[in-house]
Amino acid sequence: MISTTADAICFEPAGLIPFPLAWSWQQQLQQRLLADPSGPDALLLLEHQPCYTLGRGADEAFLGFDPADPPAPLFRIDRGGEVTHHCPGQLVLYPVLNLQRHGADLHWYLRELEGVVIDLLAELGLRGERIEGLTGVWLEGRKLAAIGVGARRWISQHGLALNVEADLAGFAQVVPCGIADRPVGRLLDWRPELTAAALRPRLLQCFSERFGLQLRPPTPQETLQGW
Repeated sequence: MISTTADAICFEPAGLIPFPLAWSWQQQLQQRLLADPSGPDALLLLEHQPCYTLGRGADEAFLGFDPADPPAPLFRIDRGGEVTHHCPGQLVLYPVLNLQRHGADLHWYLRELEGVVIDLLAELGLRGERIEGLTGVWLEGRKLAAIGVGARRWISQHGLALNVEADLAGFAQVVPCGIADRPVGRLLDWRPELTAAALRPRLLQCFSERFGLQLRPPTPQETLQGW
């Protein structure tokens, strides 16, 4: 029987995290829940060193460079969606959840992740938007948040990336999410006073409220290899 605990472990590594290390942490957390589905959910909130990631079926035609010689490290990973770019000033939230406790519906889960960003923007007096048939969150026609997830036996990986004060130049090297006619944006252009560091607790609060989870720091026994 699956526990109905509303506890979730929140990991917030400092500094800029290489993508392979964050991916390893997600895999460790996923394995814990696969081994014990009654255990607590977890999430990682971090910023990445510059890189590009491709979804499992992503088309390399959306790359504006030779994949053998990328301008920043390139990784093909086990999420849905096309190419995206990670860089400093972008908040990346990786929930590792037992989705059996959260509807067991990936479509619903994607919409809820969008809802987290929309809730955050509403707190800032901004009206985030969904676009029918697409995944992500837009503001005045610019995509602020990219979302891509994967799951194994209903244990999730990957999540959302919100551009706060990111340098958007790296996005010009690709067709982000395979959408050529909808440019990316960043919150800084609407709220110049905002920083990624200042938005961290507000993003976590919006996530906590939407998913009904009480976030807590890890115990000494809940360490991650490479932390």
